[in-house]
This record gives sequence, structure tokens and C-alpha cells, in this order.
Amino acid sequence: MKLDWLKEELTGIKNKGLYRRFSIIESAQTPRIIRGGKELILLSSNNYLGLTTHPEVKKAAIKAVEDYGSGAGGSRLTTGNIGLYESLEERIARFKDTEDALVFSTGYMANIGIISAIMNIGDLILSDELNHASIIDGCRLSRADVKIYTHGDASCIEKILRTSKHRKKLIVTDGVFSMDGDIAPLPEIVELGEKYDAMVMVDDAHATGVLGKHCRGTCDYFNIEVDINMGTLSKALASMGGYAAGNEELIDFLSNRARSFIYSTALPPPAIAAAKAAIDIVEKENPAKKLWQNVAVYKKGLTDMGMVINSQTQIIPIMTGEARTTMEAAAELERLGVFAQGIRPPTVPEGKGRIRTSLMATHSGQDIMDALDAIMVIKEKFNL
Repeated sequence: MKLDWLKEELTGIKNKGLYRRFSIIESAQTPRIIRGGKELILLSSNNYLGLTTHPEVKKAAIKAVEDYGSGAGGSRLTTGNIGLYESLEERIARFKDTEDALVFSTGYMANIGIISAIMNIGDLILSDELNHASIIDGCRLSRADVKIYTHGDASCIEKILRTSKHRKKLIVTDGVFSMDGDIAPLPEIVELGEKYDAMVMVDDAHATGVLGKHCRGTCDYFNIEVDINMGTLSKALASMGGYAAGNEELIDFLSNRARSFIYSTALPPPAIAAAKAAIDIVEKENPAKKLWQNVAVYKKGLTDMGMVINSQTQIIPIMTGEARTTMEAAAELERLGVFAQGIRPPTVPEGKGRIRTSLMATHSGQDIMDALDAIMVIKEKFNL
């Protein structure tokens, strides 16, 4: 049969300990969730500020459904463009301190759309070795020459740029790396961009709403500017979608050339309204302040039990090594009342499996203490 090869491939995935199943939860993204009728501490969510259940966010989404319905009905260039979209884009631009912004259906769509639109055959892209899969795929779709530089190594970037004869050059990096929680060396990267006439693009998915004096992300954190500021609405901003923020010419160009924008149905109105409300809350209430307090308590607890923590952010991986150990440790954590996912290849390199833990502003002190108690058990059981 034509599809018999699938069974063999799946067997191979299972034998390597890399088989994935969906984990069903029966509640919202709150600090404690229900799974299989059992209460668990949620320690792996990207809902960093806890805004998915904020009353104002829910109220805005409900009103948008009442006013505009549940869906957009088409792409924004055909039938789906309502005033909510421009309103959100203006709000994102103000928040990110850029001239303009453009909203995409997902962060993945944003990255593949931006990169493949601005880069082409004969151009050069320099991409961090730990960049998100959406950046990698955007680089592939662009058909540009792609050079992978050592993670966070500005000297490696300069070595490549020094000998480049390409007309257009782009350095692209995550702002906060989603599996390690470290921050890209943006000041050095921006300096190299200026020196060698290379554009700089940052994916601020895990930094927006969290990092910086005004919680705008990594550029705010370092007080610098980049050419292309990409991010998502689906993490700290409690909704879904992605965006590009930059000067007016960039946004105008992307709205005419980014295929993932042009040929995708627009975001549903409630998602747009929820994201805009979330940005307002970030600026008015500063929920990130409580997040960083929780991060400090959690990290101290981990270091007190002898764990080495290299994360600079709210994403704190518990390193477990091999895939089977990773999944056994994650399963043990769940038995102990903590829900945090084991991360295996190809998401992370071979032998660098981990349990990706992340804090939320809405975690209580008791949530954190209970989670630390459970982590201590798996640390001793699996010799982490």
C-alpha cells in the first residue's frame, strides 16, 4: 500500500523515544490546571503574565464577537479587513516605538513571510544556530545564502560579514531563546549591522510584554533599535497571531510581498481585540513586575538545591539529557502534581533534553514552593 511506509517511520520514532502525544488539559491556562480530573501546577505555559483569563481581555474578546462575529471571512486584502486590524497595528507600533506594524495570522507565518519577502537568491542571511524553526523555514523559503553562526557569538557573525560580497545582508536572531531562556547579544549584533550594512531582525516572541523598562522586549531591555522587530500575540499578550514592526516602507513592502500575509485569512476579531486589551494592561498594570518576583524566588529555590541555572528570563530549563530520561522525569513530575513538558530532539540537540519550565505572574508563592518540592524529588531520582 502507498502509505505503508508511515507505520515503519512511526515505529522508528517510538523506538528512539521521540514519539509525541497530545496532553489534554480540562481548564484554562491558569497556575493550577485540571488534567484527567487531577489538579496540577502548570509550569510550562507561555501565558507569562497570566492575561488569558484577565477580565478585561475576556471582555474585549466577547465584545468583538458581538460586534464583528467569530471570524474574519477572508484575507485582509479581499474581504476581511475591518477597523480592528488597523487599530491593533497602531497600538503595536506605539508599544514597540516604531513607525508602523503589520499583523500576521501566527508568529510562524510572520517569520516565514518577512524573511522570504525581504531576502532572495544572491542575498545573505546570518542565523543563530538556536533560532526558532519558523526562522529556519523562512530562511529556506527565501532561497538566499544562509550561514548559521555559533549561538550568541558576535565574533562569528563578524567573521562571516567581513568576507561577504552580497548586496543585501540580514542578521536574524531570537530575542529570548525559547528553550534556554537566554537573551541574544543584541547590542553587539546591532553594532555589526551598522558596521557591515546588514539589516537586523529580532524575533521577540518570548520577550514582548516581559523584558525592558516598558516591557516592550529586548530592544527596550538594551535601549537599542533594530530594523525589523517581529513578535507574537500568543504568549504574554494572551491571544494569537504575529506581527512585524518597523518603518513605514518595510510594512508597506510586506503587505504587498509577504505571501503568508497576502494569502491567509485574517485573524478572528476576538483575537485582535484580546491582544489590544492585553497591551493596554501591560502598560497600565505592569504585571511583569510580579512575574520577575516569582522568577527570582523560583531560581533561588533551584540554586539552593544545587542546580546550575543559566537562564536570564522566565524560561528556566531543567536539564535531563537523553530523551527517555527526559520523558520519565516529566511523567514523574506529573505524578507529583506538576505539569511541565519534556523537550526532546529535534526541538533541542541530541543529549540535551530538558523539562522546559516557565513562570507566570499569577503563580502564588505556594505554587512555586510545591513545584520546587516536586523538582527536588526528580533531581534525586534521576540524578539531575
